[in-house]
Amino acid sequence: MSGVQTITVGPDDGDQRLDRWLKRMFPHLAQGRIEKMCRKGELRVDGGRVKASTRLEPGQQVRIPPLPTPGEVKKAAPKSKVSDADAKMIQSCVIYRDDDIIALNKPAGLPTQGGSKQTRHVDGLAEALKFGFEEKPRLVHRLDKDTSGVLLLARTRTAAQALTAALRHKQTRKIYWALVAGVPTPYLGEIKYGLVKAAGHGAKGEGEKMICVHPRDIDKTPGAKRAHTLYATLYRVAGRASWVAMEPLTGRTHQLRAHMAEIGHPIIGDGKYGGSGQENLGDGWGAQLGGVISKKLHLHARSMTFLHPETKKSVTITAPLPEHMKHSWDTFGWTEDLAADDPFEELQ
Repeated sequence: MSGVQTITVGPDDGDQRLDRWLKRMFPHLAQGRIEKMCRKGELRVDGGRVKASTRLEPGQQVRIPPLPTPGEVKKAAPKSKVSDADAKMIQSCVIYRDDDIIALNKPAGLPTQGGSKQTRHVDGLAEALKFGFEEKPRLVHRLDKDTSGVLLLARTRTAAQALTAALRHKQTRKIYWALVAGVPTPYLGEIKYGLVKAAGHGAKGEGEKMICVHPRDIDKTPGAKRAHTLYATLYRVAGRASWVAMEPLTGRTHQLRAHMAEIGHPIIGDGKYGGSGQENLGDGWGAQLGGVISKKLHLHARSMTFLHPETKKSVTITAPLPEHMKHSWDTFGWTEDLAADDPFEELQ
């Protein structure tokens, strides 16, 4: 057992969670032990109580109580190795790579991170994305399980800090493509409904579903947060469906899905927000088109633009459509090059 230690946070260790910083310093420490030390007030930063998720800043003093030595801790079972098939799959998703960043075209259906009943996810498969580096790349943002498209990972701590800060301060641009029910009008517009998590959970509850709140009611609705989406209707199939580009100016849970459903044009394949069994008949509601059109969610993170953390130059990563959306595009006679690089230029 070690004695009490006080460690100063280094200049390269800022803007990261306390628990992750501790695990790098003391790899044998279990997450449960860290959280227990926080609850009991044994672990302190600049003399104050903290949570495991507290973000550290350079120069802060971290007081660490006596810790067990590695030999006193039972060795955990070794982490499961990524299978050859999964390694090949996740490596085939790489659409950009340099010494600081890896960008994936995340497949629809693959979770970004683990959770309840989720054992196969990008964060775990990232072990196969080291490409000669000692540590696996770090996630800096996420996509919903059923959303495909551009997903960034940072290969160094410095890159992770820069990209995380850029995302937090809205210094990045994300453009999504979707197939939606009906034809949104006006063709170029914005949605400003707030979002609040629905009550209930589990099989009979609303789970993670978000409820839209009129802008005038946001301030008086407990838990509601402002959300802002730009949309552009690019092409349409009579009155039944449209190819829509969207740019989220805020990053709320299920923002694009909830916003499009609220204005009467849910994303095709979105049973949660568009009605699981409703077929769209051209009036702009119902998440299924029927026929040969896939029932999978038609939402794709098409591109992401950001300043490179090392070169400071603007980089735009673009991801091709997943197979089920490509099939729908082929069915309607659309090609990816029909869309402007920036459908929102008129709104800038």
